Amino acid sequence: MTGVLAILGPGTLGLSAAQWAAECGLEVRLLGRDRDHAQRGLLEVERRWDSALRKGTMSPMDQERVRSLIRTGAFGPGALDGVSIFLEALPESLDPKARALTTAASWGQPDLLLLSGTSALPIAELAQASGTRGRLLGFHLFVPVPRMTLVELAVPEGAPESLLARARALGAALRKRVVAVKDQPGFAAARMALAQGLEAMRLLEAGAASAEDLDALMMLGYGHPVGPLELSDRIGLDLRLRIAEGLSSATGDPRFEPPRLLREKVARGETGQKSGRGFFRWDGQGRRL
Repeated sequence: MTGVLAILGPGTLGLSAAQWAAECGLEVRLLGRDRDHAQRGLLEVERRWDSALRKGTMSPMDQERVRSLIRTGAFGPGALDGVSIFLEALPESLDPKARALTTAASWGQPDLLLLSGTSALPIAELAQASGTRGRLLGFHLFVPVPRMTLVELAVPEGAPESLLARARALGAALRKRVVAVKDQPGFAAARMALAQGLEAMRLLEAGAASAEDLDALMMLGYGHPVGPLELSDRIGLDLRLRIAEGLSSATGDPRFEPPRLLREKVARGETGQKSGRGFFRWDGQGRRL
């Protein structure tokens, strides 16, 4: 039994996580800067369920059931009453994440499990900044959460085994394979994926092949479901740039130095799928043109 899961941040990750958690039968509290912010996010989740209903992949009874499991609210005093697990799903920036975790620790029960949805920020650094050492783990869900079958559990040194057990239980409740990795900048998944993505950008910058052909090499040659450049577009080139800059600074490893092409695209607002243009063009429904 995992208890009530509170998710702070009705953005891409938060909504995807809230949708899937409800579909798995968990009681979810979706929190935003105010109730309207959270409610607008819930409307997007409901649109996805309406689409599933029209396609026949969800029954009216199932839709009613999952909708009843999500409540919305403002991240304010009382928001964590009765909550067992808190997952922050804010943008990849240390300060707002740390402030949210500090606040959650003060508002929640002493045994509130604190999880960060970051894919790259060191958990030890977040714990130090938020005063949550010994209470915080990284819980990196892959988007879209309903389709991806993995969660990367980032474990800082000295984390109590009881925390790991509870995080693993949440992963099991979400029907994910839990892969525990050592806490470090970029954990493991982001480091591997980013290194490949940045190298593809350097090859494109050098004129080695087209973006489509570079992706085809990895998809058809190595069996990847999506190429590194399309994946970068889907993740967001601005996010890839921030992660690359953070890893480059933290490790001094030239593999993570952002290519000029990436910096130029972000400066022009070509951030990928969400802006309609990155290494590829995208329509308003997030489909590649």
